[in-house]
Amino acid sequence: MTEEQQDKNLQQMLSDIRPADAKIREQAQKKWNSIAKPLHSLGKLEDHIMRIAALTGSTDVVIGKKALIVMCADNGVVEEGVTQTGQDVTAIVAENFLTCNTSAAIMCKKAGVDLFPIDIGMVTDTKVPDYKIAYGTRNMAKEPAMTRAQAEKAIMTGILQVKEKKAAGYQILATGEMGIGNTTTSSAVAAVLLDEDPEIMTGRGAGLTNEGLKRKIDVIKTAIEKNRPDPADAVDVLAKVGGFDLAGMAGVYLGGAIYRIPVVVDGFISAVAALAAVKMCSAARDALIVSHMSKEPGMQKVLNALQMEAPLCADMCLGEGTGAVAYLPVLDLAAEVYQKMSTFSDNDIKDYEELGEK
Repeated sequence: MTEEQQDKNLQQMLSDIRPADAKIREQAQKKWNSIAKPLHSLGKLEDHIMRIAALTGSTDVVIGKKALIVMCADNGVVEEGVTQTGQDVTAIVAENFLTCNTSAAIMCKKAGVDLFPIDIGMVTDTKVPDYKIAYGTRNMAKEPAMTRAQAEKAIMTGILQVKEKKAAGYQILATGEMGIGNTTTSSAVAAVLLDEDPEIMTGRGAGLTNEGLKRKIDVIKTAIEKNRPDPADAVDVLAKVGGFDLAGMAGVYLGGAIYRIPVVVDGFISAVAALAAVKMCSAARDALIVSHMSKEPGMQKVLNALQMEAPLCADMCLGEGTGAVAYLPVLDLAAEVYQKMSTFSDNDIKDYEELGEK
């Protein structure tokens, strides 16, 4: 496929995305209001079930078959000394997904979530399924992290992952990532898309000293100044200062909107990818379910831009999809109440009324 054909295919897919069904959402709201409990008493859980109903086009919300897609990739900017560890760790952890020897893998097994690690751009060949765009990105402090064609290919890879999972009967997806240096790339992408100072958007990642944090911020500033990504073009931003994992996850969110399957967002890195997806197509927001408030300093600003709030606040910052997987059983509980609890009329109780403030 030529670069022009790839771009045309992506643009066609984006143009085909339609907003969620507002009428179905209203019907789901009425169903919640009819259930024999105080109105809105399950808070954000009710909203998320309504979001799923509106996206799927059915008030019958079923999220039994779940999958976590983990995008694994390396980032050339690591050579600037912005991390505690080297790139060899990416491949080690990625293969540990296959042996249930990572935090996310252990949580998936307990929560009944199928795990799919994807090599979308690691510098090492492993046993992880190979969808490699390239052997890692280039150093964004010296040149664009990738070409636009590579960014589009990574996005398409994410979209096609959703298509495959939908065909396999999965009803809800979660996103995760593994890649040394990806808090640097995600902070850079967020700073550009939100027109914020990198100092505000950048945290310590896996644990940097004050000196290391300053170096990380300076590298991000250098990368933005040198590459001049266009904040109005999310693909350009991903290509110049992003990573293959970010572009792949953005594709998963877009795929969720295309194939009408909800996608649970993990922490800061996943949320930045979600922001990029929404910048590409605003209707992609309807496919998103935010899980938790990451400890990274830029998380709140990203959520503000998405106009979303996180239901879990546990100071998590592990990545891998751990926060998203932690939220899936909570969604299961909410769906069970929504589907099975009796109504006011079943119990001969007068419905609650929306009284508002007096």
